[in-house]
Amino acid sequence: MKTKDYLKDLRTLAPEELNAKLVEAKKELFNLRFQNATNQLDNTGRIKEVRRDIARIQTVMSETAGK
Repeated sequence: MKTKDYLKDLRTLAPEELNAKLVEAKKELFNLRFQNATNQLDNTGRIKEVRRDIARIQTVMSETAGK
């Protein structure tokens, strides 16, 4: 999914849904880091993607909190 489309989707979500997505992404990041530490992770680029997704979600959350 393109970044702009992903951001549009995030901006349409309710704050509770954004929070749920954030928790889910943080869990995924934890699992990816754990797999990386045990040399089970094939796609290490996914860690970077998830970190950026977390930052995007947090940015949208702060934008909506300011309104």
